[in-house]
Amino acid sequence: MREPDIRELVRMWISGWAVSRGSAEPVDQPWGWSIDVGAPVGEVGRHVLPEPTEAEVRKLGETVTAPTTWLKLFAEDATVRPWLDERWRLDAPGFLMSVPLVPERPEAPAGYTVTTWERGGILRALVRTGDGHLAARGQAGLAGPVAVPDQITTAPEHRRRGLGALVMQTLQSAAHERGARTGVLVGTPEGQALYTALGWATHAPMASLVLDAPGVYDTE
Repeated sequence: MREPDIRELVRMWISGWAVSRGSAEPVDQPWGWSIDVGAPVGEVGRHVLPEPTEAEVRKLGETVTAPTTWLKLFAEDATVRPWLDERWRLDAPGFLMSVPLVPERPEAPAGYTVTTWERGGILRALVRTGDGHLAARGQAGLAGPVAVPDQITTAPEHRRRGLGALVMQTLQSAAHERGARTGVLVGTPEGQALYTALGWATHAPMASLVLDAPGVYDTE
């Protein structure tokens, strides 16, 4: 079976991610895409490079001046970290993953209920206890045949009860019902284990670096 094209998978990922986060449409660049995010805390924008080269990354590192701009580089941390100076902080790595979507009918464990809805192209799944407390949640951005699960979380006191899997399978099934046939995401190291157990395949690592505000590295 032919390995999926990384650039195409990344394009699929950002198309659904932009919907999920309500960002501007990704803008084509010679090296990948730029996305205006405009989050009040944490991310003004990002540059996504599916096949980063040292020359491209160094040029971006020298020309970008806006704090909380992120670089999403589909390569190993150890490869790209030497290409940028100390103003750029390395964040936790990610993993580009995909899965064919199929109809699923996951059932909530005893004592929990799950609710789903869609608004503005965003699917949401909410798991609550019998008395209405939040137990787990997640969402997925829909972009035609692609669904991008995002912000999957489980409350600490409800972990290790299969609720993360319940959220994922619920979103995957709801996305399939709406015409999506491929799921794509970038998972954290912790999430990768869950998604692998659910049949997701890992295709590439992703290094994340953010331009910190001036003074972050100053010493007293």
